[in-house]
Amino acid sequence: MILKYDLSPENQALLALPSGEEICYCVPFDIDERGDFLDDSYIVATRKRIVVLSRGARKSQYMLSDCEKVASEPQIDCGLFLVKTGGEERILARFSGKHLSRFSYVARGLMMFLSGNMSLVSSDEYERTCPKCHRALPGTKECPHCSRQGGGTTKQFLSMLTPYKKQLAIIFGVMALAAVITLLNPEIQKHLIDDVLHDRRGTLPQAYFFLSIIFGLSISMVVLNITKAYLCAKLGSTLSKDLRAKLYHKIQILSLSFINDRRPGELMNRVVHDTNRVKMFMEDVFCNMFTIIVIFIFDIIYMLILDAKLALISFAFIPFGLILSTAFKKNIHRRFHRQWQKDDDVNSSLQDVISGMSVVKSYGKEASEAKHFNELADSYAKINRKNEVFWAIFFPMLSFAMGAGVYLITYFGGVNVLNGRKTPGELLQFINYTSMLYMYLNWLTNLPRQLMNLVNSVERINDVMSQEPRIIDREKAADLDIKGSVEFKHATFGYKSYKPVLEDINLSIKPGEMIGLVGASGTGKSTMINLIMHLYELDDGELLIDGRDIRDIRLENYHSQIGVVLQETFLFSGTILNNIKFAKPDATYEEVIRAAKMANAHDFICRTPDGYNTYVGERGFTLSGGERQRIAIARAILNEPKLLILDEATASLDTESEYLIQKALERLTNGRTTFAIAHRLSTLKDADRLVVIDGHSIAEIGTHNELMEQQGIYYKLVTAQLEMQKV
Repeated sequence: MILKYDLSPENQALLALPSGEEICYCVPFDIDERGDFLDDSYIVATRKRIVVLSRGARKSQYMLSDCEKVASEPQIDCGLFLVKTGGEERILARFSGKHLSRFSYVARGLMMFLSGNMSLVSSDEYERTCPKCHRALPGTKECPHCSRQGGGTTKQFLSMLTPYKKQLAIIFGVMALAAVITLLNPEIQKHLIDDVLHDRRGTLPQAYFFLSIIFGLSISMVVLNITKAYLCAKLGSTLSKDLRAKLYHKIQILSLSFINDRRPGELMNRVVHDTNRVKMFMEDVFCNMFTIIVIFIFDIIYMLILDAKLALISFAFIPFGLILSTAFKKNIHRRFHRQWQKDDDVNSSLQDVISGMSVVKSYGKEASEAKHFNELADSYAKINRKNEVFWAIFFPMLSFAMGAGVYLITYFGGVNVLNGRKTPGELLQFINYTSMLYMYLNWLTNLPRQLMNLVNSVERINDVMSQEPRIIDREKAADLDIKGSVEFKHATFGYKSYKPVLEDINLSIKPGEMIGLVGASGTGKSTMINLIMHLYELDDGELLIDGRDIRDIRLENYHSQIGVVLQETFLFSGTILNNIKFAKPDATYEEVIRAAKMANAHDFICRTPDGYNTYVGERGFTLSGGERQRIAIARAILNEPKLLILDEATASLDTESEYLIQKALERLTNGRTTFAIAHRLSTLKDADRLVVIDGHSIAEIGTHNELMEQQGIYYKLVTAQLEMQKV
């Protein structure tokens, strides 16, 4: 994101900054007081002042030393940039939604500067833009808009084929040989008719000779077609397999923000269906495409050489086919793109219902969900039916119009034979070449449909592959044997950059401390946990682990030293043993049992039908909530974590299960740096320190007794819970 736009000489003259005073931020705004769009308007900030320039005039100026607050407030599809001076807020600029991130960054930088926590320096690399169309590129290597222009999808598909050059070379060789044999056949037939059969000029051995050549060429074509189909099927399967593996790996390393913005069914379609369409294209279309294109080109050349006049009559129908195909190209792309979108909707709905079937059944919503799914399926079927009807009408009409040329060639060619200007063999040869031309032209007119399938699938695959993970290992990232020290320094973060969830967080945790995070819903407790787990990165400030920036620690090494127990325990389909070993796949059986005993899980596991080899089903549905939670604790214990995250680990459990889990957690937290969020504040009273978050920042810090004595936010929360328990 550009935060320092160049001003015109006229605006620079209006600014009239004293010598030595440097512009730090210069950003445009585009809405006036009446809500109309405007241009040539800027907010300019230096280390001393904020100046408003608009349409050739200097509107206002505020000294930073007089500002109590600088803020960017998001509105509906727009925002306000304001300052507070003398206890009064003043709106300096109004701007459209595309500038929200930019003004939020500027306001945050100015406030940090006013508090003395940072120097006022802007960065022009905050967000990348496309050099061609200047659109924002949020997390992608390539502009999605420009990639569709100038053969972008073709380049993407060719890049997918690059690793298979040797296989492609062999396939092209087989295709070329098949094209030569196909073009040679009419020539042999001409000699058989003119030199042997016409007027009984030839002998029986000569007839056998030509027939044997034709038979040999036919056998060769069968062998070549089988070989070609086998090689293309093998390449298609390999390419599809490799694309699935790459997509799966890419989805694994992409940031949670990308995953959360996509529906599960949509991502599954990219991995399964789109890669399968690429495979089908290689097997059904690419297998013949090069052969047909070569035949089509040389067929035209031969026809011109044999009889230019008849060839021109044949070619008169070609522009009609090409114009018709080109005219419907965008229409075909749009039709099939909508069809794939509806397919995504159907798969996503199915995924949601199957995953949440217990909720559907508990509310008795089977009928309504079935109705909703049927509506989506009907919508998909209607679009699919319309597309198939369109193609069923379009393609035969085009084929008939193109094939009409054969009748004209037969008529005019027959006249030439009767007049003695052409032999019967030459006429048959020309008719064969003409039929071949129209047959392959019909195939080529059907090609746009296959290409649109490929284009849509390649675009959807590339949409994932072009994404850049926002959290990656830096070049200097290294392994670190974590001791447990954690420190936030002026940390600010928001899932939307213009809407911070946490602002200016300063907190230092010693190794082995247990920190309880307290606050109302939506204040940022879970967000703080997500930052510590390095699932997201700070917008501003630093997060230090043992004095080292968390971004300088290798991700795999860091995550291997974290243990996590969440309220919503997720178990994979499989055995209890595999679920516990997920944190440490190479763990021995004895280590698993020891972890299960520490988690108070061993006894109930032994009572299951197959013990540790008991299959738990999708999301562990065969186990109770407390049993799932204890398996999650065993999984965390097995990893011997240096940092422990407990997010509502005992919520929604019965008294006995909570007691067993609480005892297991006491063993787990002993000697480890622990961050805990709990619905029942009584479970946090033994924490070394409690951090109360309110208004997106830290409001109180202290032990349970210290905070109760202060009678602040924590005191009110505890009192409210006690009153609720009495009720």
